[in-house]
This record gives sequence, structure tokens and C-alpha cells, in this order.
Amino acid sequence: MSAIAISNYNSSRFILTGFPGLEVDYLWLSIPFSSIYVMIFLGNCLVLHVIRTEPSLHEPMFYFLAMLALTDLCMGVSTMYTVVGILWGFIQEISLDACIAQSYFIHGLSFMESSVLLAMAFDRYIAICHPLHYSSILTNDKIMKIGVAILCRSTLLIPPVIIRLKFLNYCHPHILSHSFCLHQDLIRMACSDIRFNSVYGLALVISNLLLDAVLILVSYVRILHAVLAIASQEERIKSLQTCVSHICAVSVFYIPIIGLTMVHRFGKHLSPLVHVFMGNIYILFPPLMNPIIYSIKTQQIRRRVQRLFYLKEMC
Repeated sequence: MSAIAISNYNSSRFILTGFPGLEVDYLWLSIPFSSIYVMIFLGNCLVLHVIRTEPSLHEPMFYFLAMLALTDLCMGVSTMYTVVGILWGFIQEISLDACIAQSYFIHGLSFMESSVLLAMAFDRYIAICHPLHYSSILTNDKIMKIGVAILCRSTLLIPPVIIRLKFLNYCHPHILSHSFCLHQDLIRMACSDIRFNSVYGLALVISNLLLDAVLILVSYVRILHAVLAIASQEERIKSLQTCVSHICAVSVFYIPIIGLTMVHRFGKHLSPLVHVFMGNIYILFPPLMNPIIYSIKTQQIRRRVQRLFYLKEMC
């Protein structure tokens, strides 16, 4: 065994995996990835700015959209340093403490995004199935309570499994599968008893991501049932159009998760490059696409953005 391998076993630092086989092209790869992060920041900040400054958008649907944009913005911040840092040559490894902190934010923000999407599904369900009671059910006070519940659910359930990572013994090579840290990546390198992390981690995924997906599906079954009961075809189309943006947001969030899970579970024979690209799609695709989806598909957002750019051109 080489001295480097031994030092990797004994060190509390972990090697980040960039894009295997493409090291000579890192400078070129940094251009699209840097552009993606710029678009994530500008897009989500624009959505937040429009919602904050436009009084007509101070409604439950857009408050939830603001929560989604803020979550996506934080996801970009939590991964930019390592993803772009590798491509620019700033960093090649990360300490255990920093790795644990990053994994906490990545998983916590994923759970938060799932929870926000569920809240948005509930908003659409109330708006379509109980329109007369919409304003009385989704009051500002209720929305604030939902926001606090989402925050608590996403931040307070994860620490037990994340904190325990600090006390595991890592005796396998300290080479991460991605350019960022994930819980499943760290326990793969541990030679301590990881049963608690495995069981608790699975329970978190089932009680958050899977449960949210099921509840979102149930809400849309109820919505579809209510829409089909509407006599006017024009009203049916109008009702369904209010859900298009949310359906797209749910798709861009869950499809990469399913893809990454399938690659990790059944793609052992695949190139490491496939794992890396799927990991980056899982991290970057939702924050990149959500502002675009809502700016194009939501009429109120689109008009406000167009007016904003028109005013800048006039100035």
C-alpha cells in the first residue's frame, strides 16, 4: 500500500471527485458551470425581487414560490464553492467538518424543497377544489405557520444522523463520488457500525421525500377529479393551466432524484463520469429550471419581469 493511500486512510480530509478523465478540460468546463451558477443566483433573486416589490403577488401561491426560490438559492450557495472550486483549481479536498456541514445543508435543503412543493400542491388543491374557502383557509398566519413547520421539519430531523458522521471511523479510501458531500458517500467509507445511519437515513427519505411525493400525487388525483366535474371545457383548461408550473417544478425535482438513485443502485458498472454528471444534475437542475419555469408559465410573474426589463431599457 502506498504512502498516499495510507495518508488518505488516516487523514480527516476527503478528496473531491471532479470529472474523471476530463481533467485537461476543467477550464472549459468551468465556463458552463459558472454560467449555471450565475443563472441560478440571478434567476432566483429576480423571482424574490418581483414577488417582494409587486403588491398583486402578495398571495399564498407566490409566498410559497418565494420559499422555493429561497431554497434553490441556498442550494446554489451550499455547493458552489466545491463544484466550481475544483474546476478552477482552487480546491481538491475538503475537511471532515466542512464535508459534514455541506451534507447537512444539501440534504436539509432537498427535504425543504420537497416540503415546499407539497405546500404548493396543497395550495393548488384548495384553490381548485375549495375556491370559496381559499382566502379563509390560507391566511397569512397559516402560511407563516406552514413555513415554520417546513423549516423545522427540514432542519431538526437531520442532525442525529449528520452529527454521528463526526464520530465514525473512516478506514476506506477518502475519495468522494462527487464534487460535493453526501451522507451516503461518507458512510460508504466508514468501517464503524453504520446501522443507525442507514436505518435513520432511510426513514428520513421515506418520511420526507417519498411521503411528500405520495401526498402530491394524491392531491393531483383530487384536483383532476374536481376539474373533470366542471361543465365548461374552457374552465377546465383554465384550472389545469394554474397547475402546469407546479407540475413542471415537481418533475425537475423528483426525476433527477430517481435517476441518481437508480444509477447508485444499479449502475455499479457505469463510468464514474455518469455518477458525477447525475449528481450535478440532481444538485443544479431544479434551482436552474424553477425560475425559468415560473417566469414562462406563470402569467403574473412573466408580465412583471417583462415590465421590469422594459423600465430598465427606458432608463
